Amino acid sequence: MKILVVDDSKTMLRIISNTIKRIGYTDIVTAEDGELGLAAYKKDTFDIILTDWNMPNMNGLQFVQAVRKVNKDIPIVMITTEGGKVEVIKALKAGVNNYIVKPFTPQVLKEKLKDIIIL
Repeated sequence: MKILVVDDSKTMLRIISNTIKRIGYTDIVTAEDGELGLAAYKKDTFDIILTDWNMPNMNGLQFVQAVRKVNKDIPIVMITTEGGKVEVIKALKAGVNNYIVKPFTPQVLKEKLKDIIIL
């Protein structure tokens, strides 16, 4: 299983990647904004995408919309500080499959991933 993690925070990239590795997945590619994430997505094949919302160059919502134009099926999880009902609805309408509000525990990430993939 190959996972793309997109977040402008190096700390969050490390936390998310380490959590995914503890679950048992080690094939992880990271990108530090939506533009880099989209470039990585176009260059390779992924089984799931985890993305932040607030990023420079191309935010997570724009990134999700760009991915959905070419792939309606890939599971996408939005991981963000944007926890309001309006933001959650906006992200779901853009095509995310699940939503995690920062800060989160490794257990929350594992449970959200479990909703999407078989662990």
